[in-house]
Amino acid sequence: MTGGGDISFFFKPESVAVVGASPEPGKISNIILGNLAGAGFGKRLVPVNPGQASVMGLECLPSLEESPEVIDIAVFAIPAGLVPGALKRAEGKVRGAVIVSGGFGEAGERGKLLEKEVLDTARKAGVRVIGPNCLGIYDAVSKVDTFFIPVDRAGRPGRGGLSILSQSGSFAAVAMDELAAEGIGVARIVSYGNAVDVNESDCLEFLASDPETSAVVIYMESVADGRRFVEAASRCSSEKPVMAVKVGKFGAGAAAARSHTGAIAGRYEIYRAAFRKAGVTELDGYEEFQAACKAFGLQGRAGGKRVMIITDGGGMGVGIADACHALGLEAAPLPDELEKELRAVFPPYFSISNPLDLTGSATDESFAMSVQKTMSGGHYDIAIVAALWGPPALTDSLPGMLAQKPGFSEKPIIVCTPGGEYSRSRLRLFREAGLPVFTTPEGAVRAAAVLAGGRRRR
Repeated sequence: MTGGGDISFFFKPESVAVVGASPEPGKISNIILGNLAGAGFGKRLVPVNPGQASVMGLECLPSLEESPEVIDIAVFAIPAGLVPGALKRAEGKVRGAVIVSGGFGEAGERGKLLEKEVLDTARKAGVRVIGPNCLGIYDAVSKVDTFFIPVDRAGRPGRGGLSILSQSGSFAAVAMDELAAEGIGVARIVSYGNAVDVNESDCLEFLASDPETSAVVIYMESVADGRRFVEAASRCSSEKPVMAVKVGKFGAGAAAARSHTGAIAGRYEIYRAAFRKAGVTELDGYEEFQAACKAFGLQGRAGGKRVMIITDGGGMGVGIADACHALGLEAAPLPDELEKELRAVFPPYFSISNPLDLTGSATDESFAMSVQKTMSGGHYDIAIVAALWGPPALTDSLPGMLAQKPGFSEKPIIVCTPGGEYSRSRLRLFREAGLPVFTTPEGAVRAAAVLAGGRRRR
């Protein structure tokens, strides 16, 4: 059912219209218009409503036909049955449509017929469509925000290099909110819902050459054209990391996906084969999605799978080493020359190995020196630092000292700091230092595995 062709105007529009714009607070169209204005979209913003002279101080157009110039994006926040007619009247006046309305393919046979009418009308009118049944676009670069969730209910991330593609609007919104809370920036987030036209393949083709995007994560229920997806994902993954969470894998999940977006989920084995062929790293559920976003939002891809574990708790280090092995990472022993160098500078009661245990006598300086000495050479690709806040010599300076890594700035450092109230109050310090931080060893290891380019299950 999908089209193809240029969709770049969705991400750098000169004008955005909201069809059905309402002055009534709480209405979806009012929220969208307010979010666009509040996000700082500095181009032309046009409310469309024949019953209003103005909304939020902006002059209303009675219809899209009345626009004196072509509008890049029209957001349709009107009942499903009115969308085909409004699209038809938009011919020659709109380049792209974001249809946030529900009541289409996910709503049964009648909705599927309406969805087909939308597609046929859009093609005749030469309009590209995102949706229906979606949130649309949150773009931290161009300041486009068509998500109809108020900002006080779901935070908006700042600008960064991560782009997220999602069939599910709720998944996109929750991810956006959590990334904002973690201080992790994004480039583009696209919720494309029923994907009547624009889908993940269209977006991947754009993101492959998008200089603002350094990594891509996909939430996927189904793919309409497997061959095109493999081609688009292969092209994108050759330029930057591409990861995917596949849901609707089995029985009840597949049925839920069908009722959610009208998607036919297909056999999971086929998706796994497609991911492997396209160079896409499959993520195992939402926790691994979070880990990937934290890791790639703050660090770059690792050059390999050799992990250096540094901790002040021996048992924690052993657990991390086991988790690394389970996910295909290598906690390689210290080379002889590096072991001698560490023994020369550290007291004899430190456990000089990998994991490197600094014991309860750990200091900010011993953690920082451990990272610097083990990661400066070519022995390791990733550092996992498990900092337990029990040792009295550890201070709030620790995160900043770990983040200063001259000579090996390209190598990722991932922090694990489990514990209660005191430890959790320090998470913010690591985030502010630009380090991905996790409260469990498993989360930190998942992030390391994703940065290393893949993982394997036990």
